[in-house]
Amino acid sequence: MLGLHLTADLRGCRCDSVWLTDAERLLARCVDLVQAAGLQAVAQLAHTFPSNAHGPGGVTATVLLAESHLCVHTWPEEGGATLDVYVCNFGHDHSAKAQALLAALLALFDATAVQQHALRRGGVSP
Repeated sequence: MLGLHLTADLRGCRCDSVWLTDAERLLARCVDLVQAAGLQAVAQLAHTFPSNAHGPGGVTATVLLAESHLCVHTWPEEGGATLDVYVCNFGHDHSAKAQALLAALLALFDATAVQQHALRRGGVSP
């Protein structure tokens, strides 16, 4: 049950706007980055939210991993995104792979402000 949960809240994303608004393209890039990090995608889902008075709708891209999950949410009207990478470390420590995946996503969004957190999970005794 031990794992590593990494999160990042991004503001001032300087990436191409497609990464904030095109759910299918973002999802495809997420799957590529998952594979490049050495993790295994087992399912995926993307959703585009409707446009509103503030501009185009954001997107959610989720990749279910054999090791756990990746989830990205965007707010194009604010130039923001949130990233969530969780890996279970049962049998093998996937922490370095999770950190590589998060680093690749941070590079993709190229934010001016980033707040990151790392949480070690599963430390509760049975």
